[in-house]
Amino acid sequence: MWTSKNRRRYDRSQLRYPSDLSDDEWVLVGSLIPPAKRGGNRRHVDVREVMNGVMYVLSTGCQWRALPKDLPPRSTVHDYLDLWSWDGTLDCIHQALYLKCREQGQREASPTAAIIDSQSVKSAEKGGPASIRMAMMRARKSKVRSATFS
Repeated sequence: MWTSKNRRRYDRSQLRYPSDLSDDEWVLVGSLIPPAKRGGNRRHVDVREVMNGVMYVLSTGCQWRALPKDLPPRSTVHDYLDLWSWDGTLDCIHQALYLKCREQGQREASPTAAIIDSQSVKSAEKGGPASIRMAMMRARKSKVRSATFS
């Protein structure tokens, strides 16, 4: 409900872009991003700005080339997104935010109920994945009815 408290909480007018992380959001996400590896060069990029770049691309659906110039270079943002996807950082962030949302909604950490729709039940009755694959295949034409078959 849009109370004055919630309006202040969700107000993004003070941010550079609506997709940028607020300070409270960064506190949750920043602790889950692994530190730079030991040895070699030190990290020269602000990881929060990289995350803002990732969020910008994901929220706007823009091309990588259309990433604004005040965010890190598109290659840097893309490489970090690829790394975080590969090493499981994005999964950890998703899990932490998922648990936080359930906690704010005063629910248990994991769901205690599931919903099965009628389509799921129908496919399960007929044999599951094998029957789905057959249903998705193109129907074969009968050679008897074909005028080109001799």
